[in-house]
Amino acid sequence: MAVKKKYHDITLEVLDSIIPILAFNPETLCGKVIKFDLTKILKGKNAEAKFLVKKKGEVLVGEIFSFALYPSFIRKMIGRNISIVEDSFSVKCKDVTLRFKPFFITRKKVHRNVRKALRESAKYFILKTAQEKEREKIFQAVIAGTLQRVLSKRLKKIYPLAVCEIRVLKVEKPKE
Repeated sequence: MAVKKKYHDITLEVLDSIIPILAFNPETLCGKVIKFDLTKILKGKNAEAKFLVKKKGEVLVGEIFSFALYPSFIRKMIGRNISIVEDSFSVKCKDVTLRFKPFFITRKKVHRNVRKALRESAKYFILKTAQEKEREKIFQAVIAGTLQRVLSKRLKKIYPLAVCEIRVLKVEKPKE
């Protein structure tokens, strides 16, 4: 008799939602990666999250390990006579090491020292904020946009920004 596939529910940790996945049995899903499009949840901000399926007790849980904005969404935001400021750095939070890639667009063209000041101020703020939180709380803040709003208000004192986003946030390695 042939074994049939059936739907197994997976709880996505940051989004507090349950999605059904088709598989023969729940054990085959453990260790798999699920890509989840967040465009409808974020009301038009084109982004995707990646979850790693793990079994906790009897329940399958998707642990988030990556969040990224789509390149097409970033291209749409870029205009003329503006400056683009990007950075990439690692942060050790309470349980893992995270890779942050912030992305800023200024309202007008700015000098190199202004871009450098924006980069340094953003890095200092993110390092200070992320060191005292767990991975799950940081991903919730980035998906909800609260981290970006607070960062934008802080950077507005240096130079007004048209866009302040976290382009990529991913887990580099778990803490030993």
